[in-house]
Amino acid sequence: MKLIKYLLLFVAVLPTMAQDFNTKKDNTLWNDFTYDIGNIFGGVGYAYSRPFHWQGNDWANFGYLTGGTLLLTTVDDEINHWTNGFQNDVPDFIMDYGHEYGSPENNYMLTGGVYLAGLFTKNEKLRRTGVLLIASATAGGFLQQVTKRIIGRARPKSGQSSATFDPFHFNRVYNYDSFPSGHAMLAFSNAYAIGKQFKSPWVKAGIYTVGLIPGFVRVVDDFHWFSDVAFSTVLSIFIVESIDRYLDSKYDEKYNNQEKNVSWNLSFGPGTMGVSLQF
Repeated sequence: MKLIKYLLLFVAVLPTMAQDFNTKKDNTLWNDFTYDIGNIFGGVGYAYSRPFHWQGNDWANFGYLTGGTLLLTTVDDEINHWTNGFQNDVPDFIMDYGHEYGSPENNYMLTGGVYLAGLFTKNEKLRRTGVLLIASATAGGFLQQVTKRIIGRARPKSGQSSATFDPFHFNRVYNYDSFPSGHAMLAFSNAYAIGKQFKSPWVKAGIYTVGLIPGFVRVVDDFHWFSDVAFSTVLSIFIVESIDRYLDSKYDEKYNNQEKNVSWNLSFGPGTMGVSLQF
């Protein structure tokens, strides 16, 4: 019950806080800081409010995400059995990285470090990147914490099948909090936001690969089903894109001029099905 109260309070004060902070003043360290804090809250509120403004294509993308996730749930148990076959072959440093990097405390150490570097060097581009990282992590992190309690999906570690649920708990129930994956969401939010700094597709691919490791590790180590991680990864893209669009109106420095949208293509053939995500 406390979680719901905090959620309602958080949503209620977001517009007020953003309005108070979100006015550009003289270019001093304190004014930059308060302006950026306002944009963090404003970005989170903007991301949460987007479903109220969705149109045809937006609802189609949401439908593809939902449908794709449901399709993946039909093979979750088989994928889990397959990954268990090579679990012990994954190097320890990969496993350690995957578990540690996606944790909230380490995530905020990284994102906070990026932001503070931009703040103290008066680099607006880096400041904006830090704001995007922090806002995306906050929006995604809070959302996944609430969703876990509502859905209550059993983790692979529980010994239950992927279709086992114990939903609607105000307090988090251990081993019944698999969907979605917080580690995957936070890690790929960072990777996707940082990848925006670069135009080279090879550099982007390298950054995205590093961002996918925590999700991979969580599947291999029986903390999550594959569909948990896939859904969380795609949702993190939507969140980052939404907040980045909001920040376009708040900062003069832009690190790319690409149109901020996400599109899907589905393809079907004899015995095959494909999903293409373009961003």
